[in-house]
Amino acid sequence: MRFIAAEIMIPTSLVLNNPTYQMLPTTLFNHSYGRSQKISINCAIFSSTHLSFQVGAHKGANSTSLTLENIVWPSPDDKIPFWEKSVDSSNAIVDVPVTVNKDSDLVHVVHVTAEMAPVAKVGGLGDVVTGLARACMARGHTVNVMLPLYECLPKQQLSELTLICTYNSYHDGKWIPTNAYRAVASGIPVILIEPDNHFFKGQRIYGGSYDELEAYLYFTRACLEWMQKPRIVLTIHNMEHYGECRKEQFCKSGLNADVFATTDKALDDRTIGHNPERLSLLKGGIVYSNAVITVSPTYLKETLNSGWLSGTLIKYCDKYSGILNGIDIALWNPAADVFLPAVFTAQKLDGKAICKQYVQRGLGLPAEPVEAGSDRKPLVVCVTRKMVVNHFQICGWTDGCTGKAATSRVEKEFEGLAALHNQGPSIRILLIHSEELSHMLYAAADMVLVPSIYEPCGLAQMIGMRYGAVPVVRRTGGLADTVFDMDDHSNPEMSNGFVFEGIDEGSLNWSLERAFKFYFEKPDEWKKLVQKIMEIDNSWNNAAGKYITIYNSVKAR
Repeated sequence: MRFIAAEIMIPTSLVLNNPTYQMLPTTLFNHSYGRSQKISINCAIFSSTHLSFQVGAHKGANSTSLTLENIVWPSPDDKIPFWEKSVDSSNAIVDVPVTVNKDSDLVHVVHVTAEMAPVAKVGGLGDVVTGLARACMARGHTVNVMLPLYECLPKQQLSELTLICTYNSYHDGKWIPTNAYRAVASGIPVILIEPDNHFFKGQRIYGGSYDELEAYLYFTRACLEWMQKPRIVLTIHNMEHYGECRKEQFCKSGLNADVFATTDKALDDRTIGHNPERLSLLKGGIVYSNAVITVSPTYLKETLNSGWLSGTLIKYCDKYSGILNGIDIALWNPAADVFLPAVFTAQKLDGKAICKQYVQRGLGLPAEPVEAGSDRKPLVVCVTRKMVVNHFQICGWTDGCTGKAATSRVEKEFEGLAALHNQGPSIRILLIHSEELSHMLYAAADMVLVPSIYEPCGLAQMIGMRYGAVPVVRRTGGLADTVFDMDDHSNPEMSNGFVFEGIDEGSLNWSLERAFKFYFEKPDEWKKLVQKIMEIDNSWNNAAGKYITIYNSVKAR
Protein backbone atom coordinates (compact mmCIF):
# COMPACT_ATOMS: atom_id res chain seq x y z
CA MET A 1 0.00 0.00 0.00
CA ARG A 2 1.25 3.48 -0.84
CA PHE A 3 0.88 5.78 2.15
CA ILE A 4 -0.03 9.44 2.25
CA ALA A 5 2.43 11.45 4.28
CA ALA A 6 1.75 14.68 6.15
CA GLU A 7 3.15 16.89 3.41
CA ILE A 8 0.79 15.59 0.75
CA MET A 9 -1.36 18.39 -0.58
CA ILE A 10 -4.68 16.65 -0.92
CA PRO A 11 -5.54 16.24 2.72
CA THR A 12 -4.82 19.87 3.35
CA SER A 13 -7.07 20.98 0.57
CA LEU A 14 -9.80 18.99 2.08
CA VAL A 15 -9.45 20.73 5.32
CA LEU A 16 -10.09 24.11 3.88
CA ASN A 17 -13.34 23.03 2.45
CA ASN A 18 -14.65 21.20 5.37
CA PRO A 19 -13.93 19.46 8.54
CA THR A 20 -12.68 15.95 8.44
CA TYR A 21 -12.86 13.25 11.03
CA GLN A 22 -10.29 10.71 11.90
CA MET A 23 -10.64 7.03 12.34
CA LEU A 24 -8.77 3.91 11.71
CA PRO A 25 -9.38 1.85 8.58
CA THR A 26 -11.11 2.99 5.44
CA THR A 27 -11.93 6.62 5.17
CA LEU A 28 -14.16 8.73 3.10
CA PHE A 29 -14.08 12.52 3.25
CA ASN A 30 -16.78 14.94 2.30
CA HIS A 31 -15.70 18.55 2.59
CA SER A 32 -17.23 21.98 2.21
CA TYR A 33 -15.03 25.04 1.91
CA GLY A 34 -16.98 27.51 3.95
CA ARG A 35 -20.41 28.82 3.17
CA SER A 36 -19.75 29.57 -0.47
CA GLN A 37 -17.45 26.70 -1.35
CA LYS A 38 -18.55 23.10 -1.31
CA ILE A 39 -16.40 20.14 -2.06
CA SER A 40 -16.43 16.65 -0.84
CA ILE A 41 -13.49 14.42 -0.32
CA ASN A 42 -13.65 10.74 0.20
CA CYS A 43 -10.71 9.30 1.99
CA ALA A 44 -10.36 5.60 2.42
CA ILE A 45 -8.28 3.99 5.09
CA PHE A 46 -8.31 0.26 4.84
CA SER A 47 -7.81 -2.36 7.51
CA SER A 48 -9.17 -5.75 8.38
CA THR A 49 -10.99 -4.37 11.39
CA HIS A 50 -14.74 -4.54 11.00
CA LEU A 51 -17.12 -3.25 13.64
CA SER A 52 -20.84 -3.81 13.41
CA PHE A 53 -23.31 -0.99 13.92
CA GLN A 54 -27.06 -0.98 13.65
CA VAL A 55 -28.35 0.66 10.52
CA GLY A 56 -31.35 2.90 11.06
CA ALA A 57 -32.43 4.15 14.39
CA HIS A 58 -35.40 5.87 15.83
CA LYS A 59 -38.62 4.05 15.15
CA GLY A 60 -42.02 5.59 15.21
CA ALA A 61 -44.05 7.51 12.73
CA ASN A 62 -47.35 9.28 12.44
CA SER A 63 -50.38 7.09 12.68
CA THR A 64 -51.77 6.04 9.32
CA SER A 65 -55.24 6.28 10.88
CA LEU A 66 -55.12 10.10 10.97
CA THR A 67 -58.33 11.51 9.53
CA LEU A 68 -59.78 14.90 8.67
CA GLU A 69 -61.87 14.71 11.83
CA ASN A 70 -58.96 14.56 14.27
CA ILE A 71 -56.41 16.79 12.59
CA VAL A 72 -55.69 20.23 14.09
CA TRP A 73 -55.39 22.65 11.18
CA PRO A 74 -52.75 25.38 11.40
CA SER A 75 -53.19 29.07 10.67
CA PRO A 76 -50.73 31.82 9.66
CA ASP A 77 -51.91 33.64 12.80
CA ASP A 78 -50.65 30.89 15.10
CA LYS A 79 -48.13 32.07 17.65
CA ILE A 80 -45.85 29.17 16.75
CA PRO A 81 -45.46 28.44 12.99
CA PHE A 82 -46.85 25.04 12.13
CA TRP A 83 -43.49 23.61 11.08
CA GLU A 84 -42.01 24.42 14.49
CA LYS A 85 -44.66 22.30 16.22
CA SER A 86 -43.23 19.16 14.70
CA VAL A 87 -41.30 16.43 16.47
CA ASP A 88 -37.59 16.64 17.26
CA SER A 89 -35.53 15.84 14.16
CA SER A 90 -33.61 13.20 16.14
CA ASN A 91 -36.69 11.02 15.65
CA ALA A 92 -36.81 11.54 11.91
CA ILE A 93 -35.09 8.31 10.94
CA VAL A 94 -37.31 5.28 10.68
CA ASP A 95 -36.10 1.78 9.80
CA VAL A 96 -37.07 0.86 6.26
CA PRO A 97 -37.52 -2.85 5.52
CA VAL A 98 -35.26 -3.05 2.49
CA THR A 99 -33.31 -6.17 1.59
CA VAL A 100 -29.71 -5.30 0.75
CA ASN A 101 -27.12 -7.89 -0.17
CA LYS A 102 -23.99 -7.76 1.96
CA ASP A 103 -20.65 -7.19 0.24
CA SER A 104 -17.94 -9.81 0.68
CA ASP A 105 -14.86 -7.56 0.57
CA LEU A 106 -15.47 -5.22 3.50
CA VAL A 107 -13.73 -1.91 4.09
CA HIS A 108 -13.79 0.78 6.73
CA VAL A 109 -15.03 4.08 5.34
CA VAL A 110 -14.61 7.39 7.14
CA HIS A 111 -16.50 10.40 5.84
CA VAL A 112 -14.66 13.59 6.71
CA THR A 113 -17.18 16.37 6.45
CA ALA A 114 -18.45 19.73 7.63
CA GLU A 115 -22.09 18.63 7.43
CA MET A 116 -24.23 15.65 8.38
CA ALA A 117 -28.02 15.44 8.31
CA PRO A 118 -29.84 16.11 10.49
CA VAL A 119 -27.47 17.12 13.32
CA ALA A 120 -25.27 19.48 11.28
CA LYS A 121 -27.13 20.10 8.04
CA VAL A 122 -26.97 23.29 5.99
CA GLY A 123 -27.56 21.93 2.50
CA GLY A 124 -27.48 18.85 0.32
CA LEU A 125 -23.98 17.87 1.44
CA GLY A 126 -25.38 16.85 4.82
CA ASP A 127 -27.98 14.62 3.14
CA VAL A 128 -25.33 13.00 0.96
CA VAL A 129 -23.07 12.17 3.90
CA THR A 130 -25.84 10.57 5.94
CA GLY A 131 -27.41 8.71 3.03
CA LEU A 132 -24.15 7.29 1.68
CA ALA A 133 -22.96 6.33 5.16
CA ARG A 134 -26.19 4.49 5.90
CA ALA A 135 -26.13 2.68 2.56
CA CYS A 136 -22.53 1.51 3.04
CA MET A 137 -23.39 0.26 6.53
CA ALA A 138 -26.37 -1.63 5.14
CA ARG A 139 -23.99 -3.43 2.77
CA GLY A 140 -21.92 -4.58 5.75
CA HIS A 141 -19.10 -2.03 5.79
CA THR A 142 -17.75 -0.20 8.82
CA VAL A 143 -18.51 3.51 8.56
CA ASN A 144 -17.63 6.55 10.64
CA VAL A 145 -18.40 10.19 10.04
CA MET A 146 -15.80 12.70 11.26
CA LEU A 147 -17.31 16.07 12.07
CA PRO A 148 -16.21 19.18 13.99
CA LEU A 149 -17.76 19.42 17.43
CA TYR A 150 -19.56 22.66 16.62
CA GLU A 151 -20.67 24.63 19.63
CA CYS A 152 -24.16 24.73 18.09
CA LEU A 153 -24.37 20.95 17.58
CA PRO A 154 -27.59 19.63 19.21
CA LYS A 155 -26.05 17.40 21.86
CA GLN A 156 -29.45 15.90 22.66
CA GLN A 157 -29.39 14.23 19.24
CA LEU A 158 -26.10 12.48 20.00
CA SER A 159 -26.14 9.26 21.98
CA GLU A 160 -23.24 7.49 23.70
CA LEU A 161 -21.11 10.65 23.62
CA THR A 162 -17.73 9.59 25.02
CA LEU A 163 -14.28 11.19 25.07
CA ILE A 164 -11.88 8.86 23.28
CA CYS A 165 -8.63 10.71 23.71
CA THR A 166 -6.85 14.05 23.72
CA TYR A 167 -3.94 14.73 21.38
CA ASN A 168 -2.12 17.67 19.81
CA SER A 169 -2.60 18.88 16.25
CA TYR A 170 -0.54 21.60 14.57
CA HIS A 171 -1.85 24.99 13.46
CA ASP A 172 -0.08 28.30 12.83
CA GLY A 173 3.09 27.54 14.75
CA LYS A 174 1.34 25.93 17.73
CA TRP A 175 0.30 22.47 18.81
CA ILE A 176 -3.40 22.70 19.62
CA PRO A 177 -4.79 20.36 22.31
CA THR A 178 -7.55 18.44 20.57
CA ASN A 179 -10.32 16.23 21.98
CA ALA A 180 -11.79 13.36 19.98
CA TYR A 181 -15.23 12.11 21.00
CA ARG A 182 -17.18 9.08 19.87
CA ALA A 183 -20.98 9.26 19.52
CA VAL A 184 -23.90 7.91 17.50
CA ALA A 185 -26.09 10.22 15.40
CA SER A 186 -29.14 8.79 13.62
CA GLY A 187 -27.68 5.32 14.00
CA ILE A 188 -24.34 6.27 12.42
CA PRO A 189 -21.07 6.23 14.43
CA VAL A 190 -19.46 9.66 14.45
CA ILE A 191 -16.12 11.01 15.64
CA LEU A 192 -16.29 14.62 16.83
CA ILE A 193 -13.15 16.77 16.82
CA GLU A 194 -12.92 19.60 19.33
CA PRO A 195 -9.91 21.98 19.34
CA ASP A 196 -8.87 23.88 22.43
CA ASN A 197 -9.24 27.26 20.71
CA HIS A 198 -12.00 29.42 19.25
CA PHE A 199 -12.61 27.32 16.13
CA PHE A 200 -16.20 26.10 15.56
CA LYS A 201 -17.71 28.44 18.14
CA GLY A 202 -20.99 30.21 17.49
CA GLN A 203 -24.64 29.42 16.87
CA ARG A 204 -24.33 28.46 13.18
CA ILE A 205 -22.51 25.70 11.32
CA TYR A 206 -20.95 28.32 9.04
CA GLY A 207 -20.53 32.00 9.75
CA GLY A 208 -18.83 31.85 13.15
CA SER A 209 -16.44 34.49 14.47
CA TYR A 210 -13.42 32.44 13.43
CA ASP A 211 -11.62 32.19 10.07
CA GLU A 212 -13.31 29.23 8.37
CA LEU A 213 -10.43 28.56 6.00
CA GLU A 214 -8.00 28.24 8.90
CA ALA A 215 -10.48 26.21 10.95
CA TYR A 216 -10.97 23.60 8.25
CA LEU A 217 -7.24 23.46 7.49
CA TYR A 218 -6.71 22.64 11.14
CA PHE A 219 -9.60 20.18 11.14
CA THR A 220 -8.36 18.26 8.10
CA ARG A 221 -4.86 17.92 9.49
CA ALA A 222 -6.26 16.81 12.85
CA CYS A 223 -8.33 14.13 11.13
CA LEU A 224 -5.41 12.91 9.04
CA GLU A 225 -3.22 12.70 12.12
CA TRP A 226 -5.89 10.55 13.69
CA MET A 227 -6.17 8.25 10.67
CA GLN A 228 -2.45 8.14 9.79
CA LYS A 229 -2.53 6.14 6.52
CA PRO A 230 -5.63 6.88 4.46
CA ARG A 231 -6.33 6.37 0.80
CA ILE A 232 -8.13 9.45 -0.45
CA VAL A 233 -11.13 9.74 -2.74
CA LEU A 234 -12.12 13.32 -3.53
CA THR A 235 -15.80 13.88 -4.25
CA ILE A 236 -16.58 17.14 -6.02
CA HIS A 237 -20.06 18.39 -5.17
CA ASN A 238 -19.79 21.69 -7.00
CA MET A 239 -16.96 22.66 -9.33
CA GLU A 240 -17.66 26.36 -8.81
CA HIS A 241 -16.09 26.26 -5.35
CA TYR A 242 -12.36 26.14 -6.00
CA GLY A 243 -11.02 26.51 -2.47
CA GLU A 244 -8.97 29.61 -3.29
CA CYS A 245 -6.23 29.97 -0.69
CA ARG A 246 -3.42 32.46 -0.09
CA LYS A 247 0.01 30.97 0.48
CA GLU A 248 0.30 32.39 3.99
CA GLN A 249 -3.02 30.76 4.90
CA PHE A 250 -1.92 27.41 3.54
CA CYS A 251 1.39 27.57 5.43
CA LYS A 252 -0.52 27.68 8.72
CA SER A 253 -1.19 23.97 8.20
CA GLY A 254 2.53 23.34 8.62
CA LEU A 255 3.19 22.70 4.94
CA ASN A 256 5.33 24.77 2.58
CA ALA A 257 2.99 26.46 0.11
CA ASP A 258 5.81 27.13 -2.37
CA VAL A 259 6.19 23.39 -2.94
CA PHE A 260 2.65 23.24 -4.33
CA ALA A 261 2.56 26.60 -6.13
CA THR A 262 3.19 25.21 -9.61
CA THR A 263 0.80 24.70 -12.52
CA ASP A 264 1.12 20.92 -12.35
CA LYS A 265 0.21 20.87 -8.64
CA ALA A 266 -2.07 23.36 -6.90
CA LEU A 267 -1.44 26.81 -8.39
CA ASP A 268 -4.70 28.55 -9.21
CA ASP A 269 -4.23 29.16 -12.95
CA ARG A 270 -6.55 32.18 -12.82
CA THR A 271 -4.04 34.03 -10.62
CA ILE A 272 -0.90 33.44 -12.69
CA GLY A 273 0.97 36.75 -12.93
CA HIS A 274 -1.05 38.31 -10.13
CA ASN A 275 0.53 39.61 -6.98
CA PRO A 276 0.09 37.45 -5.06
CA GLU A 277 -0.57 34.21 -6.91
CA ARG A 278 -2.80 31.82 -5.00
CA LEU A 279 -3.46 28.11 -4.59
CA SER A 280 -6.61 26.18 -5.45
CA LEU A 281 -7.34 23.52 -2.87
CA LEU A 282 -9.72 21.80 -5.26
CA LYS A 283 -7.03 21.55 -7.92
CA GLY A 284 -4.61 20.14 -5.36
CA GLY A 285 -7.21 17.62 -4.34
CA ILE A 286 -7.69 16.47 -7.92
CA VAL A 287 -3.93 16.10 -8.44
CA TYR A 288 -3.14 14.22 -5.24
CA SER A 289 -6.25 12.08 -4.65
CA ASN A 290 -6.19 8.36 -5.31
CA ALA A 291 -9.54 8.78 -7.08
CA VAL A 292 -11.92 11.62 -7.91
CA ILE A 293 -15.71 11.36 -8.06
CA THR A 294 -18.34 13.88 -9.00
CA VAL A 295 -22.01 13.59 -8.29
CA SER A 296 -23.56 12.71 -11.66
CA PRO A 297 -22.44 11.34 -15.04
CA THR A 298 -23.71 14.41 -16.91
CA TYR A 299 -21.90 16.80 -14.56
CA LEU A 300 -18.71 14.84 -15.19
CA LYS A 301 -19.07 15.52 -18.92
CA GLU A 302 -19.83 19.18 -18.28
CA THR A 303 -16.77 19.64 -16.06
CA LEU A 304 -14.51 18.02 -18.66
CA ASN A 305 -15.80 20.39 -21.35
CA SER A 306 -15.80 23.75 -19.58
CA GLY A 307 -14.19 25.69 -16.76
CA TRP A 308 -10.57 26.46 -15.96
CA LEU A 309 -10.09 23.11 -14.19
CA SER A 310 -11.20 21.06 -17.20
CA GLY A 311 -7.59 20.66 -18.32
CA THR A 312 -6.59 19.22 -14.95
CA LEU A 313 -9.58 16.87 -14.97
CA ILE A 314 -8.77 15.70 -18.50
CA LYS A 315 -5.19 15.02 -17.42
CA TYR A 316 -6.43 12.85 -14.58
CA CYS A 317 -9.53 11.48 -16.32
CA ASP A 318 -8.40 7.89 -15.76
CA LYS A 319 -9.20 8.29 -12.05
CA TYR A 320 -12.30 10.50 -12.52
CA SER A 321 -15.81 9.01 -12.24
CA GLY A 322 -19.37 10.33 -12.16
CA ILE A 323 -21.70 8.62 -9.69
CA LEU A 324 -25.23 9.91 -9.33
CA ASN A 325 -26.18 10.79 -5.77
CA GLY A 326 -29.05 9.00 -4.15
CA ILE A 327 -31.44 10.00 -1.40
CA ASP A 328 -31.75 8.53 2.06
CA ILE A 329 -35.03 6.62 1.84
CA ALA A 330 -35.07 6.22 5.61
CA LEU A 331 -34.95 9.96 6.18
CA TRP A 332 -37.16 10.79 3.19
CA ASN A 333 -40.02 8.34 3.56
CA PRO A 334 -43.59 9.63 3.09
CA ALA A 335 -44.98 6.39 4.50
CA ALA A 336 -43.34 6.99 7.89
CA ASP A 337 -42.29 10.67 8.02
CA VAL A 338 -42.68 12.01 11.55
CA PHE A 339 -42.73 15.60 10.27
CA LEU A 340 -45.94 15.16 8.28
CA PRO A 341 -49.49 15.70 9.51
CA ALA A 342 -50.44 12.57 7.57
CA VAL A 343 -48.38 9.85 5.90
CA PHE A 344 -49.06 8.28 2.52
CA THR A 345 -47.87 5.78 -0.07
CA ALA A 346 -48.11 5.46 -3.84
CA GLN A 347 -51.05 3.10 -3.36
CA LYS A 348 -52.84 5.27 -0.79
CA LEU A 349 -52.49 8.99 -1.55
CA ASP A 350 -55.13 10.38 0.82
CA GLY A 351 -52.45 11.60 3.22
CA LYS A 352 -50.81 13.69 0.51
CA ALA A 353 -54.04 15.63 -0.01
CA ILE A 354 -54.16 16.27 3.75
CA CYS A 355 -50.54 17.50 3.68
CA LYS A 356 -51.36 19.88 0.84
CA GLN A 357 -54.32 21.42 2.65
CA TYR A 358 -52.33 21.56 5.90
CA VAL A 359 -49.53 23.58 4.28
CA GLN A 360 -51.95 25.80 2.39
CA ARG A 361 -53.81 26.68 5.59
CA GLY A 362 -50.64 27.15 7.58
CA LEU A 363 -49.20 29.58 5.01
CA GLY A 364 -52.46 31.45 4.52
CA LEU A 365 -52.96 30.22 0.96
CA PRO A 366 -56.40 29.30 -0.40
CA ALA A 367 -56.91 25.69 0.67
CA GLU A 368 -58.77 23.40 -1.66
CA PRO A 369 -60.90 20.53 -0.30
CA VAL A 370 -59.06 17.26 0.18
CA GLU A 371 -61.50 15.70 -2.28
CA ALA A 372 -60.85 18.34 -4.93
CA GLY A 373 -62.60 18.28 -8.24
CA SER A 374 -62.24 20.51 -11.26
CA ASP A 375 -61.48 23.50 -9.01
CA ARG A 376 -58.17 22.06 -7.87
CA LYS A 377 -55.03 24.16 -8.24
CA PRO A 378 -51.46 22.88 -8.37
CA LEU A 379 -49.14 23.67 -5.48
CA VAL A 380 -45.66 24.27 -6.89
CA VAL A 381 -42.69 24.26 -4.53
CA CYS A 382 -39.38 25.62 -5.73
CA VAL A 383 -36.05 27.13 -4.79
CA THR A 384 -36.11 30.05 -7.15
CA ARG A 385 -34.77 33.36 -8.35
CA LYS A 386 -36.67 36.55 -9.09
CA MET A 387 -37.59 35.59 -12.63
CA VAL A 388 -39.52 32.55 -11.45
CA VAL A 389 -41.32 34.45 -8.70
CA ASN A 390 -42.48 37.03 -11.22
CA HIS A 391 -43.65 34.27 -13.50
CA PHE A 392 -45.86 32.86 -10.80
CA GLN A 393 -47.24 36.29 -10.03
CA ILE A 394 -48.34 36.63 -13.63
CA CYS A 395 -49.80 33.14 -13.83
CA GLY A 396 -51.31 33.18 -10.37
CA TRP A 397 -50.18 29.71 -9.47
CA THR A 398 -49.72 28.74 -5.85
CA ASP A 399 -46.06 28.61 -4.98
CA GLY A 400 -44.02 27.79 -1.90
CA CYS A 401 -40.37 28.81 -1.76
CA THR A 402 -37.97 28.20 1.11
CA GLY A 403 -34.26 28.59 1.69
CA LYS A 404 -31.39 30.87 2.65
CA ALA A 405 -29.55 33.05 0.14
CA ALA A 406 -25.80 32.64 -0.34
CA THR A 407 -24.98 36.36 -0.10
CA SER A 408 -26.40 39.33 1.77
CA ARG A 409 -27.22 41.09 -1.52
CA VAL A 410 -29.30 38.17 -2.77
CA GLU A 411 -30.90 37.76 0.65
CA LYS A 412 -31.99 41.40 0.67
CA GLU A 413 -33.43 40.94 -2.81
CA PHE A 414 -35.47 37.98 -1.60
CA GLU A 415 -36.57 39.91 1.48
CA GLY A 416 -37.95 42.58 -0.82
CA LEU A 417 -39.77 39.98 -2.90
CA ALA A 418 -41.18 38.38 0.24
CA ALA A 419 -42.51 41.72 1.47
CA LEU A 420 -44.05 42.35 -1.95
CA HIS A 421 -45.68 38.96 -2.53
CA ASN A 422 -46.39 37.30 0.83
CA GLN A 423 -49.53 39.31 1.50
CA GLY A 424 -51.04 38.22 -1.79
CA PRO A 425 -53.28 35.20 -2.41
CA SER A 426 -50.95 32.85 -4.28
CA ILE A 427 -47.25 33.18 -3.40
CA ARG A 428 -45.27 32.59 -0.23
CA ILE A 429 -41.51 33.16 0.03
CA LEU A 430 -39.96 31.79 3.21
CA LEU A 431 -36.40 32.92 3.90
CA ILE A 432 -35.58 30.27 6.46
CA HIS A 433 -33.94 26.88 6.62
CA SER A 434 -36.19 24.35 8.32
CA GLU A 435 -35.82 20.59 8.04
CA GLU A 436 -39.40 20.14 9.22
CA LEU A 437 -40.84 22.58 6.70
CA SER A 438 -38.89 21.08 3.80
CA HIS A 439 -40.46 17.65 4.49
CA MET A 440 -43.92 19.21 4.65
CA LEU A 441 -43.48 21.20 1.44
CA TYR A 442 -42.34 18.17 -0.56
CA ALA A 443 -45.28 16.18 0.79
CA ALA A 444 -47.74 18.96 -0.05
CA ALA A 445 -46.41 19.81 -3.51
CA ASP A 446 -47.99 18.76 -6.77
CA MET A 447 -44.85 19.87 -8.60
CA VAL A 448 -41.27 20.66 -7.63
CA LEU A 449 -39.57 23.25 -9.82
CA VAL A 450 -35.78 23.15 -10.23
CA PRO A 451 -34.84 25.76 -12.89
CA SER A 452 -31.10 25.63 -12.19
CA ILE A 453 -28.67 27.10 -14.68
CA TYR A 454 -26.33 24.34 -13.55
CA GLU A 455 -26.93 21.56 -11.02
CA PRO A 456 -24.15 19.04 -10.33
CA CYS A 457 -26.66 16.48 -9.09
CA GLY A 458 -29.67 17.88 -7.30
CA LEU A 459 -31.59 16.15 -4.56
CA ALA A 460 -34.76 18.26 -4.76
CA GLN A 461 -36.09 16.51 -7.85
CA MET A 462 -35.43 13.05 -6.37
CA ILE A 463 -36.92 13.90 -2.98
CA GLY A 464 -39.86 15.53 -4.74
CA MET A 465 -40.55 12.38 -6.73
CA ARG A 466 -40.30 10.27 -3.58
CA TYR A 467 -43.11 12.43 -2.14
CA GLY A 468 -45.22 12.46 -5.31
CA ALA A 469 -44.22 15.93 -6.58
CA VAL A 470 -43.76 15.89 -10.36
CA PRO A 471 -40.41 17.52 -11.33
CA VAL A 472 -40.14 20.45 -13.72
CA VAL A 473 -36.44 20.97 -14.41
CA ARG A 474 -33.83 22.39 -16.74
CA ARG A 475 -31.77 19.73 -18.51
CA THR A 476 -28.38 20.05 -16.82
CA GLY A 477 -26.12 17.96 -14.59
CA GLY A 478 -27.91 15.42 -12.42
CA LEU A 479 -31.29 16.80 -13.44
CA ALA A 480 -30.63 15.43 -16.93
CA ASP A 481 -29.77 12.04 -15.41
CA THR A 482 -32.94 11.72 -13.34
CA VAL A 483 -35.81 13.56 -15.08
CA PHE A 484 -37.09 12.57 -18.53
CA ASP A 485 -39.70 14.53 -20.43
CA MET A 486 -43.29 13.33 -20.65
CA ASP A 487 -43.47 14.41 -24.28
CA ASP A 488 -40.43 12.36 -25.32
CA HIS A 489 -42.19 9.43 -26.90
CA SER A 490 -38.98 7.63 -27.80
CA ASN A 491 -38.70 6.25 -24.26
CA PRO A 492 -42.09 6.44 -22.54
CA GLU A 493 -41.09 4.02 -19.80
CA MET A 494 -38.60 6.59 -18.47
CA SER A 495 -40.90 9.64 -18.73
CA ASN A 496 -41.38 11.16 -15.29
CA GLY A 497 -41.51 14.97 -15.53
CA PHE A 498 -41.20 18.08 -17.65
CA VAL A 499 -37.85 19.28 -18.98
CA PHE A 500 -36.67 22.44 -20.72
CA GLU A 501 -33.35 23.35 -22.32
CA GLY A 502 -32.97 27.12 -22.45
CA ILE A 503 -32.03 29.61 -19.75
CA ASP A 504 -34.66 32.15 -20.78
CA GLU A 505 -38.04 32.70 -19.16
CA GLY A 506 -39.83 31.52 -22.29
CA SER A 507 -38.32 28.03 -21.99
CA LEU A 508 -39.38 27.83 -18.37
CA ASN A 509 -42.88 29.07 -19.17
CA TRP A 510 -43.26 26.47 -21.90
CA SER A 511 -42.44 23.57 -19.58
CA LEU A 512 -44.74 24.88 -16.84
CA GLU A 513 -47.59 25.36 -19.28
CA ARG A 514 -47.22 21.75 -20.42
CA ALA A 515 -47.19 20.56 -16.82
CA PHE A 516 -50.26 22.62 -15.90
CA LYS A 517 -52.13 21.43 -18.99
CA PHE A 518 -51.41 17.82 -18.07
CA TYR A 519 -52.48 18.45 -14.45
CA PHE A 520 -55.79 20.08 -15.35
CA GLU A 521 -56.83 18.06 -18.39
CA LYS A 522 -55.67 14.55 -17.44
CA PRO A 523 -56.27 14.10 -13.69
CA ASP A 524 -56.38 10.31 -13.88
CA GLU A 525 -53.12 10.14 -15.81
CA TRP A 526 -51.60 12.68 -13.41
CA LYS A 527 -52.43 10.38 -10.50
CA LYS A 528 -50.77 7.47 -12.32
CA LEU A 529 -47.70 9.67 -12.91
CA VAL A 530 -47.55 10.53 -9.21
CA GLN A 531 -47.72 6.85 -8.31
CA LYS A 532 -45.06 6.03 -10.89
CA ILE A 533 -42.52 8.58 -9.67
CA MET A 534 -43.04 7.60 -6.02
CA GLU A 535 -41.93 4.07 -6.88
CA ILE A 536 -38.72 5.08 -8.70
CA ASP A 537 -35.68 3.76 -6.83
CA ASN A 538 -33.41 6.74 -6.24
CA SER A 539 -32.02 5.21 -3.04
CA TRP A 540 -28.34 5.23 -2.14
CA ASN A 541 -27.91 1.47 -2.50
CA ASN A 542 -26.84 1.43 -6.15
CA ALA A 543 -24.61 4.47 -5.77
CA ALA A 544 -23.04 3.01 -2.63
CA GLY A 545 -22.05 -0.09 -4.58
CA LYS A 546 -20.23 2.08 -7.12
CA TYR A 547 -18.46 4.00 -4.35
CA ILE A 548 -17.37 0.73 -2.74
CA THR A 549 -15.96 -0.47 -6.07
CA ILE A 550 -13.82 2.67 -6.25
CA TYR A 551 -12.70 2.29 -2.61
CA ASN A 552 -11.57 -1.23 -3.38
CA SER A 553 -9.78 -0.11 -6.54
CA VAL A 554 -7.67 2.46 -4.71
CA LYS A 555 -7.00 0.01 -1.91
CA ALA A 556 -5.46 -2.39 -4.38
CA ARG A 557 -3.05 0.16 -5.92
